Amino acid sequence: MTRPKRLHRRIPVHQRCWCESGSITIYAQLANLSEGGLFVKTFAPLAEGARARVRWALGEEELEAEAVVVWRRDGQAATGGPPGMGLKFEALDPAAQACIRSFVDRILAEPSEG
Repeated sequence: MTRPKRLHRRIPVHQRCWCESGSITIYAQLANLSEGGLFVKTFAPLAEGARARVRWALGEEELEAEAVVVWRRDGQAATGGPPGMGLKFEALDPAAQACIRSFVDRILAEPSEG
């Protein structure tokens, strides 16, 4: 199954985050971020379709978003990628969206090493 083409530019990040869904709280690591969503590395991904509140820091800003799990990769997946889940933002404050956009633009504008 192929995933639809991404609408937003995505960057790698290494940032702690919290995902809350019902009575479940997952303390995990962000692996990438865009204006449309993020990938959370975890050995305990939520089920596809699960709704979650995600919180993380981006520079000095504390951000929070309502998101839905659109795909997951279990620890035993043959793809070679890290286990975790892809979340799509459903409710994101305009100021938070602007903060993410600015951060992504700034990272992508930096000269690459190598």
